[in-house]
Amino acid sequence: MLLLCNYYVTYRCNAFCEFCHFAEHGKFKDTPHADLNDFKSNVEQLAKLGVKFIDLTGGEPLLNQHIVEMTEFAKKYKMQTSITTNSLLYKKYAEGLAGKVNLLHFSLDSPDEEEHNKIRKIDCYNSVFNSIEIAKSLGEYPDILFTVTNDTYKKLPQMHELAAKHDLVLLVNPVFSYFGNPGLTDEAMDFIDEYVEGKLDVYLNPSFLKLRRNGGNHIEDPLCKAVSRVIVISPFNEIVLPCYHFEQETIKIDRPISEIQKTERYKHFLKMEGRFDFCEGCTVNCYFEPSFAFPTNLYGLASVTSKFKYGYNKLIKQKLKRNFRKIG
Repeated sequence: MLLLCNYYVTYRCNAFCEFCHFAEHGKFKDTPHADLNDFKSNVEQLAKLGVKFIDLTGGEPLLNQHIVEMTEFAKKYKMQTSITTNSLLYKKYAEGLAGKVNLLHFSLDSPDEEEHNKIRKIDCYNSVFNSIEIAKSLGEYPDILFTVTNDTYKKLPQMHELAAKHDLVLLVNPVFSYFGNPGLTDEAMDFIDEYVEGKLDVYLNPSFLKLRRNGGNHIEDPLCKAVSRVIVISPFNEIVLPCYHFEQETIKIDRPISEIQKTERYKHFLKMEGRFDFCEGCTVNCYFEPSFAFPTNLYGLASVTSKFKYGYNKLIKQKLKRNFRKIG
């Protein structure tokens, strides 16, 4: 069943991150942003198809000038929303987004200002902390998202200390082997595992590292649910199949999505999910998070405790903080 929509509201970005292909500005700088009317039509259909979560992603999602209206519309259909941003444009949209984004993530790649800006190839370190203060003044409690690489994993304790200083959850996002990145070494994974263990305010889906240690997805016994649980929509108003990262085909949304799902071409990708040659060894987090959403295998079972811990912080601990803030 469809669970999540990764909706690329833009392919453009205003940063040049070392580990991300959106830094190739020559390829994406003139691409369109997702159209608001298309977005509304698609979200209405997705809600009827059972989609509960929508990740408004990019590129840098806040480059789409309709981002506030998009979150409002998704919430109207009771979808859980998420946005990950480099924070450069957060100040512009902060008040409009307040209360409309369930999972707001600010990307931070190092506790060191110089290193973070070097990785992003733009001066945005201070913008993250300015945005944190703005968000908290509006009653928001964003997460700090740390994309861990082989060059930065030893900074994890400092990143945790920094997040704790601002009373926020630290999300540990292991870099995956794509865009020319080799993925994490065993040494890096051991370090991360050992550090995260038992810490309530640090979230890591342990199945991500378990998957990497086991060689990723295997096409003879696939774990990926990139088609059955996820639908990917591009700024061109197309469904991307089987997933964004290994796009083989796009289908224009020129008819109801439910009709597109009944076509032989769509059924082909559904049948082949996780079984294409390029699926061998895949560890792309965007698709394995929903693939492990239910405890139907060892990976899903391994995810339960970490999800409960994260839910405690987001739904209980931070809700109490908001209530105390209102009283104060």
